[in-house]
Amino acid sequence: MPQSFLPPQRTLMGPGPSDVPERVLTALARPTIGHLDPDFIAMMDELKGLLQFAFQTRNALTLPVSAPGSAGMETCFINLIDPGDTVIVTQNGVFGGRMRENVERCGAQAILIEDEWGQPVDPHKVEDALNAHPEATALAFVHAETSTGARSDAQTLCALATRHDCLSIVDTVTSLGGIEVDVDGWGADAVYSGTQKCLSCIPGISPVTFSNRAAEHISRRDHKAQSWFLDLDLVMGYWGDSEKRTYHHTAPVNALYALHEALLILQEEGLENAWQRHARHHHALTAGLEALGMSFIVAPDWRLPQLNSVRIPAGLDDAAVRTRLLNEYNLEIGAGLGPLAGQVWRIGLMGYSCRQDNVLLCLNALGQIINEADVTIGASSGIQAAENVYASI
Repeated sequence: MPQSFLPPQRTLMGPGPSDVPERVLTALARPTIGHLDPDFIAMMDELKGLLQFAFQTRNALTLPVSAPGSAGMETCFINLIDPGDTVIVTQNGVFGGRMRENVERCGAQAILIEDEWGQPVDPHKVEDALNAHPEATALAFVHAETSTGARSDAQTLCALATRHDCLSIVDTVTSLGGIEVDVDGWGADAVYSGTQKCLSCIPGISPVTFSNRAAEHISRRDHKAQSWFLDLDLVMGYWGDSEKRTYHHTAPVNALYALHEALLILQEEGLENAWQRHARHHHALTAGLEALGMSFIVAPDWRLPQLNSVRIPAGLDDAAVRTRLLNEYNLEIGAGLGPLAGQVWRIGLMGYSCRQDNVLLCLNALGQIINEADVTIGASSGIQAAENVYASI
């Protein structure tokens, strides 16, 4: 007979989800109230303000979608892309491909601009595509590509979109809270993220924000969006600023408590401090992994501190090592995706997972497994290399 599920205590250092602090888990366990309760609506308004802080925006149309980051992505596309539109889509990893899929499912034409996995999006290729397709209505790109750990130049890409009178659609699922995301400074039009990475919240919610230009585009739409659930004209009856909220769906009440608490933690720490924390522990982890004989697939200037993709040393079995880490050390790291499957490990330093004890745990575990393996990769002490970095910064 089934019994209550009691999950093991893991250390999550993969591409997400990240470790969730006790404070957020405690918020999740608070009493459930109605999604139209006046006290809950007051919390919703605070939550929108906290999301504006995290995104660095004053956009009125800022809210958490009641579903994971993939639904945030779909919210942006189905509300902004019409059948017959032309959209420039960049792809330098898995998630650019999902953007293309969304464009095509909206009945639009995707002009795909491809870069090598592990490289940032090339703005020159994007500008050439925009010049070749003056009919394009939007430019879609991933700021922080989760499948590779590469960052792209969001400010330059958003500026290109504006210059060519295109809306910009930006994936910040892995970047929000870990590196700078400046929606208003970039002039970005539609931005989506997720809660389970650098925000250190549970999975299942997708923060989104839309510029005034994007909001006007939505209000001028002369047809229904292809998704009833994600239609912002309907959703904003519930999430809007009017005193009387219109029922649209039953919001995930307790999950929103958790997001509110996670964003409070981010606000208390400060955005710049959070970014610096991710950078500091990344530098220590980098030194340790390189001392163990591993190399990164992304150049330093474009490397995400919160998502580290390293080549698996020859002679080590990808799945076997990850299984040992999980079973013997309760430590999760991520496998490679697509053409990088079996070639890289993705090691996350996201949000609450981004701590010195986690860095040292990971380096110690990998070091022991490497030392026990019948391979020669010139490995030295990863922990000592990391501690040298900590001592110097």
